[in-house]
Amino acid sequence: MNNLTISNRELKGLVHSLCRDIVNSAWLPDYVLGITRGGLVPALMISHYFNVPCETLKISLRDGGESESNLWMAEQAFGYVPKEERGSGDADTDPAYRKNILIVDDINDTGATLEWIKRDWPSGCLPDHPAWSAIWNRNVKFAVLVNNESSHFKDIDYSAKKINKFDDPCWAVFPWESWWAN
Repeated sequence: MNNLTISNRELKGLVHSLCRDIVNSAWLPDYVLGITRGGLVPALMISHYFNVPCETLKISLRDGGESESNLWMAEQAFGYVPKEERGSGDADTDPAYRKNILIVDDINDTGATLEWIKRDWPSGCLPDHPAWSAIWNRNVKFAVLVNNESSHFKDIDYSAKKINKFDDPCWAVFPWESWWAN
């Protein structure tokens, strides 16, 4: 398997490409969510570019299977209105409460990480509610530096570089993974 080495200079160009595509789409995030570890650097760069907060979410499916569920993010994406904040008979969801959340990772490799989010978030916030179908790719969007087109996750909204690991197996190496060697 070959390495696809991303330099610091290329990293900046890839992040710039994502920011340009987001601006051109006329959709802006209320905050950016970086997936640990690989999504943290590009998420921070994007959050500074758009001058919005940056949050993190630990999902380590490859590195031991430990992950955290952040229900408050799911509630913000969904537009959940707590019972104490709504009047009698009002709905438990209000699109006006929905936040635009940009989820950022370095690579959509197999799709397992991003699929995990799409399963986890509804599981803790009214899982059978039909409003969830209107959340993904509308209020919650996915951005990756590198998109493996042979991944089973096809809901990427923004990607800066495309590869196909089925046709050309490679391992993407990002600057933060070997910064001391460069």
